[in-house]
Amino acid sequence: MTIRVLAAGDHFVQNRLLVHALRREVPGEVDIRELTLPWPVEPFGRVGEVDEASDVEDELIEALRGVEVCVTQMAPLTKRVLDASPDLRLFCVSRGGPVNANLEAAARAGVAVTYAPGRNAVATAEHTLAMLLAATRRIPQTHADLAGGVWRGDYYMYDNVGPELEGNTVGLVGYGAIGRRVARMLAGFGADVLVHDPYVDVTGQVGLDELLRRSQFVSLHARATPETAGMIGAAEIAAMPRGSVLVNCARGALLDYDAMCDALDSGHLFGAAMDVFSEEPIPAGSRLLATPNLVMTPHLAGASKETAMKAAAIVAADVARYVRGEPLAHRATP
Repeated sequence: MTIRVLAAGDHFVQNRLLVHALRREVPGEVDIRELTLPWPVEPFGRVGEVDEASDVEDELIEALRGVEVCVTQMAPLTKRVLDASPDLRLFCVSRGGPVNANLEAAARAGVAVTYAPGRNAVATAEHTLAMLLAATRRIPQTHADLAGGVWRGDYYMYDNVGPELEGNTVGLVGYGAIGRRVARMLAGFGADVLVHDPYVDVTGQVGLDELLRRSQFVSLHARATPETAGMIGAAEIAAMPRGSVLVNCARGALLDYDAMCDALDSGHLFGAAMDVFSEEPIPAGSRLLATPNLVMTPHLAGASKETAMKAAAIVAADVARYVRGEPLAHRATP
């Protein structure tokens, strides 16, 4: 029996990767249609009732006619799309969480939603370490000065240099697939690692207050939930030692960015490095663009060729399980 699949890729998780993975993994005949979404050339945003999606409801509805399975990264699975797609039975989101899918509406419509946990764990862990070092060693600022023809010896002054990783304490807030990899990398630098994650049982686990008080470096790796929203605010940053470094390559909702900017302006934080923000893209005139000793990247910690290939392979494997009538490995709907 032939199964009809829509590969709704984009310019990162490309259709050629999705199609190759589907052809490799899925048994039997597969009729694959393709729809290319504009992300990341065009930023994602809220579409209908879902977040972080490409605004392509109309195009998606047309492409899903007669389609049983959709594999995608950024397509919006809204109630409107579900109502217009009666043949759809499986919607595979090739990212760490299916935030672009209305799970309740999908469950009511009898559509299973899967996702791709761990696809970007290695890339994000490596980027986290790079950001930590960039903020501590002033790499972006010193490069910009040199590129502008300025050699600043004052960067070598004692009060202007940062701490080393070896022998100092790094606190990891969240200890999932990414946090665990960061911890292993930090061990190679000789750093002492503290962990705060109430959802895991791990040696070195401490309360958040103790972690903040003892850590020269703090890196956020928690998921964004109602419980973790704004978990690092002015009081938490004030509890960190003066001259410490804060890194967030997880979710913008975890952090009070005004409080972080205040701490950088006052010198309480030596530096900070952010890959995610409370509003993306960063709006013109944001104080983030003028705050000193802040390193920023545009939400690309998970961006690597391997991440895109892993994402395609993970969702294709669940499509294969669906075709064989086996339980789905990464199901988000009941």
